[in-house]
Amino acid sequence: MSKLKNILAVTLAGLFIFGFSIWSLILPDKEISKTERSRLEQFPELSMDTIESGEFMSKFDTYTLKQFPLRDLFRTIKATTAYYALGQRDNNKFYLIDGYIVKMEYPINKESVKNATDIFSDMYENWLKNTDANIYLSIVPDKNYFAGGEGYLSMDYENFVETVKGDMPYAEYIDIFPTLELSDYYKTDTHWRQECIVDTAQALASGMGVTLKGEYDVKKADTEFYGVYHGHSALSYLPADDLYYLTNDTLENATVLDMESYKEIPLYDMEKLDSDDDTKIPDAYEMFLSGPNRSILTIENPNATTDKELIIVRDSYTNALAPLLVEGYKKITLVDIRKVPHDRLSRFVPVKGQDVLFLQSTLVLNDSSEFK
Repeated sequence: MSKLKNILAVTLAGLFIFGFSIWSLILPDKEISKTERSRLEQFPELSMDTIESGEFMSKFDTYTLKQFPLRDLFRTIKATTAYYALGQRDNNKFYLIDGYIVKMEYPINKESVKNATDIFSDMYENWLKNTDANIYLSIVPDKNYFAGGEGYLSMDYENFVETVKGDMPYAEYIDIFPTLELSDYYKTDTHWRQECIVDTAQALASGMGVTLKGEYDVKKADTEFYGVYHGHSALSYLPADDLYYLTNDTLENATVLDMESYKEIPLYDMEKLDSDDDTKIPDAYEMFLSGPNRSILTIENPNATTDKELIIVRDSYTNALAPLLVEGYKKITLVDIRKVPHDRLSRFVPVKGQDVLFLQSTLVLNDSSEFK
Protein backbone atom coordinates (compact mmCIF):
# COMPACT_ATOMS: atom_id res chain seq x y z
CA MET A 1 0.00 0.00 0.00
CA SER A 2 2.83 2.38 0.90
CA LYS A 3 4.58 1.62 -2.39
CA LEU A 4 1.34 2.27 -4.28
CA LYS A 5 0.94 5.64 -2.56
CA ASN A 6 4.48 6.60 -3.49
CA ILE A 7 3.94 5.60 -7.11
CA LEU A 8 0.68 7.54 -7.19
CA ALA A 9 2.30 10.64 -5.69
CA VAL A 10 5.19 10.55 -8.17
CA THR A 11 2.79 9.95 -11.06
CA LEU A 12 0.54 12.86 -10.09
CA ALA A 13 3.56 15.15 -9.62
CA GLY A 14 4.89 14.10 -13.02
CA LEU A 15 1.54 14.65 -14.68
CA PHE A 16 1.28 18.07 -13.03
CA ILE A 17 4.73 19.16 -14.19
CA PHE A 18 4.39 17.61 -17.65
CA GLY A 19 0.85 18.91 -18.10
CA PHE A 20 1.72 22.49 -17.17
CA SER A 21 4.83 22.34 -19.35
CA ILE A 22 2.78 21.31 -22.39
CA TRP A 23 0.07 23.86 -21.51
CA SER A 24 2.60 26.66 -21.28
CA LEU A 25 4.02 25.74 -24.70
CA ILE A 26 0.69 25.62 -26.54
CA LEU A 27 -0.86 28.60 -24.73
CA PRO A 28 -0.63 31.79 -26.85
CA ASP A 29 1.86 34.25 -25.37
CA LYS A 30 0.45 37.38 -23.79
CA GLU A 31 1.96 40.77 -24.60
CA ILE A 32 1.20 42.33 -21.24
CA SER A 33 0.16 41.48 -17.71
CA LYS A 34 -2.72 43.76 -16.77
CA THR A 35 -2.46 42.80 -13.12
CA GLU A 36 1.29 43.41 -12.83
CA ARG A 37 1.21 46.42 -15.17
CA SER A 38 4.17 45.22 -17.22
CA ARG A 39 5.09 43.91 -20.64
CA LEU A 40 5.81 40.21 -20.63
CA GLU A 41 8.90 38.46 -21.91
CA GLN A 42 8.34 36.87 -25.31
CA PHE A 43 9.97 33.69 -26.61
CA PRO A 44 13.67 34.56 -27.00
CA GLU A 45 15.63 34.39 -30.22
CA LEU A 46 17.00 30.90 -30.77
CA SER A 47 20.38 30.85 -32.49
CA MET A 48 23.87 29.46 -32.00
CA ASP A 49 25.06 32.87 -30.73
CA THR A 50 22.30 33.20 -28.10
CA ILE A 51 22.79 29.58 -26.97
CA GLU A 52 26.59 29.86 -26.69
CA SER A 53 26.40 33.18 -24.83
CA GLY A 54 23.80 31.85 -22.41
CA GLU A 55 21.39 34.63 -23.41
CA PHE A 56 18.76 32.19 -24.66
CA MET A 57 18.49 30.18 -21.43
CA SER A 58 18.53 33.33 -19.30
CA LYS A 59 15.67 34.88 -21.25
CA PHE A 60 13.89 31.52 -21.55
CA ASP A 61 13.79 31.20 -17.75
CA THR A 62 12.18 34.64 -17.48
CA TYR A 63 9.85 33.84 -20.37
CA THR A 64 8.53 30.62 -18.79
CA LEU A 65 8.10 32.34 -15.44
CA LYS A 66 6.10 35.26 -16.88
CA GLN A 67 4.02 33.19 -19.35
CA PHE A 68 3.25 30.36 -16.92
CA PRO A 69 -0.43 29.27 -17.02
CA LEU A 70 -2.58 30.53 -14.13
CA ARG A 71 0.33 32.69 -12.94
CA ASP A 72 -1.98 35.26 -11.36
CA LEU A 73 -3.93 32.56 -9.50
CA PHE A 74 -0.77 31.01 -8.05
CA ARG A 75 0.53 34.45 -7.04
CA THR A 76 -2.73 35.14 -5.22
CA ILE A 77 -2.62 31.76 -3.47
CA LYS A 78 0.96 32.44 -2.33
CA ALA A 79 0.13 35.93 -1.02
CA THR A 80 -3.04 34.75 0.75
CA THR A 81 -1.20 31.84 2.34
CA ALA A 82 1.57 34.14 3.52
CA TYR A 83 -0.88 36.53 5.20
CA TYR A 84 -3.54 34.25 6.63
CA ALA A 85 -2.03 30.76 6.96
CA LEU A 86 1.56 31.58 7.85
CA GLY A 87 0.76 34.81 9.70
CA GLN A 88 3.35 36.89 7.85
CA ARG A 89 2.94 40.63 8.29
CA ASP A 90 3.95 41.32 4.70
CA ASN A 91 4.43 39.57 1.38
CA ASN A 92 7.24 40.88 -0.83
CA LYS A 93 7.13 44.16 1.15
CA PHE A 94 3.38 44.61 0.66
CA TYR A 95 1.05 44.66 3.64
CA LEU A 96 -2.55 45.53 4.49
CA ILE A 97 -3.89 48.18 6.85
CA ASP A 98 -7.67 48.61 7.06
CA GLY A 99 -8.07 47.46 3.46
CA TYR A 100 -5.27 49.70 2.13
CA ILE A 101 -2.42 47.99 0.31
CA VAL A 102 0.82 49.60 1.43
CA LYS A 103 4.36 48.95 0.28
CA MET A 104 7.28 49.22 2.65
CA GLU A 105 9.55 52.11 1.73
CA TYR A 106 12.69 51.42 3.72
CA PRO A 107 15.46 52.41 4.22
CA ILE A 108 16.35 55.91 3.00
CA ASN A 109 18.43 55.62 -0.16
CA LYS A 110 20.89 58.40 0.65
CA GLU A 111 22.64 58.16 -2.72
CA SER A 112 19.34 58.54 -4.56
CA VAL A 113 18.24 61.51 -2.48
CA LYS A 114 21.63 63.15 -3.02
CA ASN A 115 21.39 62.48 -6.76
CA ALA A 116 18.00 64.20 -6.83
CA THR A 117 19.06 67.27 -4.86
CA ASP A 118 22.29 67.57 -6.88
CA ILE A 119 20.18 67.68 -10.05
CA PHE A 120 17.82 70.23 -8.48
CA SER A 121 20.80 72.39 -7.48
CA ASP A 122 22.15 72.21 -11.01
CA MET A 123 18.74 73.30 -12.27
CA TYR A 124 18.83 76.22 -9.87
CA GLU A 125 22.31 77.33 -10.94
CA ASN A 126 21.72 77.02 -14.67
CA TRP A 127 17.99 77.66 -15.05
CA LEU A 128 16.53 79.55 -12.09
CA LYS A 129 19.25 81.68 -10.50
CA ASN A 130 18.96 85.44 -11.11
CA THR A 131 15.57 85.11 -12.77
CA ASP A 132 13.46 86.68 -9.96
CA ALA A 133 11.66 83.34 -9.64
CA ASN A 134 10.01 82.53 -6.33
CA ILE A 135 11.27 79.01 -5.59
CA TYR A 136 9.44 76.53 -3.40
CA LEU A 137 9.81 72.90 -2.37
CA SER A 138 7.21 70.42 -1.18
CA ILE A 139 7.37 66.66 -0.65
CA VAL A 140 4.52 64.16 -1.03
CA PRO A 141 4.64 61.31 1.53
CA ASP A 142 4.02 57.79 0.33
CA LYS A 143 1.44 55.61 2.10
CA ASN A 144 4.08 53.91 4.22
CA TYR A 145 4.45 57.18 6.17
CA PHE A 146 1.02 56.67 7.70
CA ALA A 147 1.81 53.14 8.86
CA GLY A 148 4.92 54.02 10.84
CA GLY A 149 3.10 53.52 14.13
CA GLU A 150 1.77 50.10 13.15
CA GLY A 151 5.04 48.26 13.71
CA TYR A 152 6.14 48.10 10.07
CA LEU A 153 9.57 49.16 8.88
CA SER A 154 9.43 52.81 7.89
CA MET A 155 11.87 55.48 6.84
CA ASP A 156 12.73 58.33 9.17
CA TYR A 157 10.57 60.76 7.22
CA GLU A 158 11.54 63.74 9.36
CA ASN A 159 15.20 63.09 8.60
CA PHE A 160 14.31 62.52 4.93
CA VAL A 161 12.62 65.92 4.65
CA GLU A 162 15.34 67.74 6.59
CA THR A 163 18.00 66.25 4.32
CA VAL A 164 16.22 67.45 1.17
CA LYS A 165 15.57 70.88 2.67
CA GLY A 166 19.21 71.18 3.77
CA ASP A 167 20.41 70.42 0.24
CA MET A 168 18.04 73.01 -1.26
CA PRO A 169 18.56 76.25 0.72
CA TYR A 170 17.40 78.28 -2.28
CA ALA A 171 13.85 76.87 -2.01
CA GLU A 172 11.21 77.74 0.61
CA TYR A 173 9.70 74.56 2.03
CA ILE A 174 5.92 74.12 2.17
CA ASP A 175 4.88 71.30 4.52
CA ILE A 176 1.83 69.35 3.27
CA PHE A 177 2.26 66.29 5.52
CA PRO A 178 -0.27 67.62 8.09
CA THR A 179 -2.93 67.94 5.37
CA LEU A 180 -2.81 64.25 4.49
CA GLU A 181 -3.90 60.93 5.96
CA LEU A 182 -4.05 57.37 4.69
CA SER A 183 -7.68 57.71 3.57
CA ASP A 184 -6.61 60.45 1.13
CA TYR A 185 -4.95 57.74 -0.99
CA TYR A 186 -6.42 54.98 -3.12
CA LYS A 187 -6.60 51.61 -1.41
CA THR A 188 -5.05 49.76 -4.36
CA ASP A 189 -2.67 52.41 -5.71
CA THR A 190 0.26 54.61 -4.75
CA HIS A 191 -1.47 57.88 -5.59
CA TRP A 192 -3.70 60.27 -3.71
CA ARG A 193 -7.39 60.82 -4.46
CA GLN A 194 -8.05 64.14 -6.16
CA GLU A 195 -11.30 64.73 -4.28
CA CYS A 196 -9.41 64.39 -0.97
CA ILE A 197 -6.56 66.84 -1.60
CA VAL A 198 -8.35 70.17 -2.03
CA ASP A 199 -6.97 71.26 1.35
CA THR A 200 -3.51 70.12 0.26
CA ALA A 201 -3.73 72.29 -2.86
CA GLN A 202 -4.90 75.21 -0.73
CA ALA A 203 -1.94 74.75 1.63
CA LEU A 204 0.49 74.76 -1.29
CA ALA A 205 -1.17 77.81 -2.85
CA SER A 206 -1.17 79.65 0.48
CA GLY A 207 2.53 78.93 0.90
CA MET A 208 3.10 80.59 -2.47
CA GLY A 209 0.91 83.60 -1.62
CA VAL A 210 -2.12 82.48 -3.61
CA THR A 211 -5.69 82.03 -2.36
CA LEU A 212 -7.94 79.30 -3.74
CA LYS A 213 -11.68 79.04 -3.19
CA GLY A 214 -11.56 75.30 -3.86
CA GLU A 215 -15.17 74.98 -5.00
CA TYR A 216 -15.74 72.02 -7.32
CA ASP A 217 -18.31 69.61 -8.64
CA VAL A 218 -17.34 66.01 -7.84
CA LYS A 219 -17.75 63.58 -10.75
CA LYS A 220 -17.44 59.81 -10.63
CA ALA A 221 -15.58 58.17 -13.49
CA ASP A 222 -17.34 55.30 -15.20
CA THR A 223 -14.75 52.66 -14.33
CA GLU A 224 -13.47 50.35 -11.65
CA PHE A 225 -9.97 51.45 -10.71
CA TYR A 226 -7.49 48.71 -9.89
CA GLY A 227 -4.29 50.47 -8.89
CA VAL A 228 -0.71 49.39 -9.36
CA TYR A 229 -0.52 47.79 -5.90
CA HIS A 230 -3.54 45.59 -6.63
CA GLY A 231 -1.58 43.47 -9.09
CA HIS A 232 1.89 43.86 -7.60
CA SER A 233 0.71 42.60 -4.23
CA ALA A 234 -1.17 39.68 -5.88
CA LEU A 235 -4.19 40.45 -3.68
CA SER A 236 -6.57 40.16 -6.60
CA TYR A 237 -9.60 39.46 -4.41
CA LEU A 238 -9.58 42.99 -2.98
CA PRO A 239 -12.25 45.31 -4.41
CA ALA A 240 -11.54 48.11 -6.87
CA ASP A 241 -11.38 51.77 -5.92
CA ASP A 242 -13.91 54.31 -7.08
CA LEU A 243 -12.33 57.05 -9.20
CA TYR A 244 -13.55 60.62 -8.82
CA TYR A 245 -12.46 63.86 -10.43
CA LEU A 246 -13.21 67.52 -9.75
CA THR A 247 -14.40 70.16 -12.16
CA ASN A 248 -15.86 73.66 -12.34
CA ASP A 249 -16.21 76.43 -14.92
CA THR A 250 -12.54 77.36 -14.66
CA LEU A 251 -11.33 73.83 -15.33
CA GLU A 252 -13.83 73.25 -18.12
CA ASN A 253 -12.45 76.31 -19.93
CA ALA A 254 -8.78 75.57 -19.25
CA THR A 255 -6.54 74.61 -22.16
CA VAL A 256 -3.87 71.92 -21.83
CA LEU A 257 -1.04 71.82 -24.38
CA ASP A 258 1.50 69.03 -24.82
CA MET A 259 4.61 71.04 -25.66
CA GLU A 260 6.40 68.02 -27.14
CA SER A 261 3.82 67.43 -29.88
CA TYR A 262 2.37 70.93 -29.62
CA LYS A 263 -1.11 69.42 -29.51
CA GLU A 264 -3.98 70.18 -27.21
CA ILE A 265 -4.90 67.35 -24.85
CA PRO A 266 -7.81 67.01 -22.38
CA LEU A 267 -7.45 67.95 -18.74
CA TYR A 268 -9.21 64.67 -17.98
CA ASP A 269 -8.63 62.05 -20.66
CA MET A 270 -11.62 59.71 -20.51
CA GLU A 271 -10.11 57.40 -23.12
CA LYS A 272 -7.61 56.29 -20.48
CA LEU A 273 -10.48 54.67 -18.60
CA ASP A 274 -10.88 52.03 -21.31
CA SER A 275 -9.10 48.83 -20.22
CA ASP A 276 -10.39 46.52 -22.98
CA ASP A 277 -7.29 46.83 -25.19
CA ASP A 278 -5.16 43.75 -24.50
CA THR A 279 -2.05 45.42 -26.00
CA LYS A 280 -2.01 48.33 -23.53
CA ILE A 281 -1.16 48.39 -19.85
CA PRO A 282 -4.25 49.78 -18.11
CA ASP A 283 -4.02 52.62 -15.59
CA ALA A 284 -7.15 54.66 -15.02
CA TYR A 285 -5.15 57.21 -12.99
CA GLU A 286 -3.70 58.29 -16.34
CA MET A 287 -6.98 60.11 -17.01
CA PHE A 288 -5.41 63.01 -15.10
CA LEU A 289 -3.52 65.05 -17.72
CA SER A 290 -3.19 61.94 -19.92
CA GLY A 291 -0.72 60.20 -17.65
CA PRO A 292 3.00 60.46 -16.89
CA ASN A 293 4.47 60.16 -20.37
CA ARG A 294 4.48 63.89 -21.11
CA SER A 295 7.71 65.84 -20.69
CA ILE A 296 6.33 69.39 -20.69
CA LEU A 297 2.70 70.47 -20.38
CA THR A 298 1.08 73.87 -20.04
CA ILE A 299 -2.34 74.61 -18.56
CA GLU A 300 -3.73 78.03 -19.45
CA ASN A 301 -6.60 79.62 -17.56
CA PRO A 302 -8.56 82.12 -19.70
CA ASN A 303 -10.69 83.01 -16.66
CA ALA A 304 -7.67 84.09 -14.60
CA THR A 305 -7.88 87.34 -12.66
CA THR A 306 -4.10 87.42 -12.24
CA ASP A 307 -0.99 87.37 -14.42
CA LYS A 308 0.83 85.01 -12.05
CA GLU A 309 2.41 81.93 -13.57
CA LEU A 310 3.60 78.70 -11.97
CA ILE A 311 6.17 76.11 -13.02
CA ILE A 312 6.04 72.71 -11.30
CA VAL A 313 8.92 70.25 -11.44
CA ARG A 314 6.68 67.27 -10.98
CA ASP A 315 6.08 63.56 -10.81
CA SER A 316 2.80 61.69 -11.31
CA TYR A 317 1.26 62.91 -8.06
CA THR A 318 1.10 66.38 -9.59
CA ASN A 319 -1.22 65.18 -12.37
CA ALA A 320 -4.16 65.06 -9.98
CA LEU A 321 -3.11 68.13 -8.00
CA ALA A 322 -2.20 70.61 -10.75
CA PRO A 323 -5.84 71.15 -11.87
CA LEU A 324 -6.65 72.28 -8.33
CA LEU A 325 -4.08 75.09 -8.61
CA VAL A 326 -5.35 76.40 -11.97
CA GLU A 327 -7.74 78.83 -10.28
CA GLY A 328 -4.82 80.81 -8.85
CA TYR A 329 -2.70 81.20 -11.97
CA LYS A 330 -2.90 82.42 -15.54
CA LYS A 331 -0.58 79.65 -16.69
CA ILE A 332 0.89 76.52 -15.14
CA THR A 333 3.81 74.71 -16.77
CA LEU A 334 4.58 71.14 -15.73
CA VAL A 335 8.01 69.65 -16.39
CA ASP A 336 9.03 66.06 -15.71
CA ILE A 337 12.80 65.58 -15.63
CA ARG A 338 12.31 61.83 -16.01
CA LYS A 339 11.21 62.64 -19.57
CA VAL A 340 13.26 65.71 -20.51
CA PRO A 341 16.93 66.31 -19.57
CA HIS A 342 17.09 68.89 -16.82
CA ASP A 343 19.94 70.78 -18.49
CA ARG A 344 17.73 71.55 -21.51
CA LEU A 345 14.91 73.21 -19.61
CA SER A 346 16.28 76.71 -20.15
CA ARG A 347 15.73 76.19 -23.88
CA PHE A 348 12.13 75.08 -23.55
CA VAL A 349 10.84 76.84 -20.42
CA PRO A 350 12.18 80.39 -19.98
CA VAL A 351 11.96 81.69 -16.43
CA LYS A 352 11.32 85.29 -15.42
CA GLY A 353 9.56 85.97 -12.17
CA GLN A 354 7.29 82.89 -12.07
CA ASP A 355 6.60 80.80 -9.02
CA VAL A 356 8.60 77.58 -9.31
CA LEU A 357 7.59 74.58 -7.21
CA PHE A 358 9.65 71.42 -6.83
CA LEU A 359 6.88 68.95 -5.99
CA GLN A 360 8.19 65.41 -5.65
CA SER A 361 7.08 62.30 -3.80
CA THR A 362 9.24 60.40 -1.35
CA LEU A 363 8.91 57.40 -3.69
CA VAL A 364 10.58 59.23 -6.56
CA LEU A 365 13.21 60.99 -4.45
CA ASN A 366 14.16 57.67 -2.87
CA ASP A 367 14.59 56.19 -6.35
CA SER A 368 15.72 59.05 -8.58
CA SER A 369 17.55 56.87 -11.11
CA GLU A 370 15.17 57.98 -13.89
CA PHE A 371 16.04 61.66 -13.53
CA LYS A 372 17.80 62.96 -16.62
